[in-house]
Amino acid sequence: MIMGVGAFAHALMQTLQDAGAEVACYLDRDYGHFGPASVGRVWTRKEAPTPIPLLEDFRPDLIIPMAISWREQPWAKELIARGFPLLSPTGEALEIEASRDFAAQLCRKYNVPVPRSYRLQNRLEAREWMKQHPGPYVIKNPICSPFSPIHTIVCETEEDTRSWLERIDYAEGVFLQEYLGDIEAGHFVAVSGGEIVSLVTNQEYKRAYTGNLGPVAGAPMAGIVEQDPEDRYGLAGQLIHPLRPWLEESGFHGILQVTAMQRGGVWQAIEYNVRLGVTTGALLMRMLKNPLEVLQAVVQHQVPRPRWRPERRIGCSLTLAGYGYPFVIPQAPKLPVNVQDHVEGDLWWNEVDVEHGRLYMVSHDNLAMGHRIADVNACAPELEEAVQQVYSDIRKIHCLGSHYRLDLGASLWPPGTGF
Repeated sequence: MIMGVGAFAHALMQTLQDAGAEVACYLDRDYGHFGPASVGRVWTRKEAPTPIPLLEDFRPDLIIPMAISWREQPWAKELIARGFPLLSPTGEALEIEASRDFAAQLCRKYNVPVPRSYRLQNRLEAREWMKQHPGPYVIKNPICSPFSPIHTIVCETEEDTRSWLERIDYAEGVFLQEYLGDIEAGHFVAVSGGEIVSLVTNQEYKRAYTGNLGPVAGAPMAGIVEQDPEDRYGLAGQLIHPLRPWLEESGFHGILQVTAMQRGGVWQAIEYNVRLGVTTGALLMRMLKNPLEVLQAVVQHQVPRPRWRPERRIGCSLTLAGYGYPFVIPQAPKLPVNVQDHVEGDLWWNEVDVEHGRLYMVSHDNLAMGHRIADVNACAPELEEAVQQVYSDIRKIHCLGSHYRLDLGASLWPPGTGF
């Protein structure tokens, strides 16, 4: 059972169904239902305020939450207490994603390089911090949640930082992280059975527009994922393996990703996540010959043994964004979405609805919906082939005013490369 919505849930459901699983989805938000519902049985929060009875009936061998917001739900404690097979760490182990300050302090304890950072409570504290520690910062929510009032703002100058600190909502405080430039990469491992098993290295195109322009979007606009069981770029060795004592002490078992920035030839950890990832999860599952075995091994505290598909060594994900995205355009109508030819790779639907047999981008009346239409994925032995395939496919989908990034593969790759 997947807990999520949109392309992320759609992709995982279809991929695991193709691998032989019976799949279902608990739709934990009020949008992005079409894709998951096209694959298997789904339940909305309105139909089932708690998923516990559904889990008792469906009896899943594997539960995959797509976000950590499940831990804030009134049924979370029972979910854990009942011992359901959850692909997620719990308790203190979950704090490595949930609390940016916790993760930063953990890294310092184990000598993992991290940028200078600090959690502040209000505007007065922020002003004082800037007096004492001037410079450019990335402004983040301190509690990692899609519903936090602050979404990541990358400030490249001190003046940019000061200006934004006068405008943001301090309801949850703010987390300031030293700006390190644009050389970024991530690495995914499975932590289980006393082992740290490297899986893939990834790169996310987080800004809205080609050339790394525009604001950071709510989810990546594109991504590259490469099979990397040898950790050839050293991200796991430098930024995850040193945390082994804490991983063992906290009882961590699950998926762990580190996102890092490189400055002066040194990788520094800027964030940890405990999920499959919104762009990476679907590609990772397609790259494995045995995705179900790998995930089940993790939830059963066993050492996973990934078997890889050489013809899918590297993959690309590209998002088709709707009219105005990532900005809120309340007056935009429901717009038709047309697929004009057969899509060779994978097509995963986000915020679309179906009416009388036709697809439409959702109306913008509900400002919480977001305006991402679909994700297109492709895998190949080499990056150039995967890039060509994903662009060929996305040009077959049309919706008025939609857009996508045009520089996938032309920058940021291989890891250690910037703009």
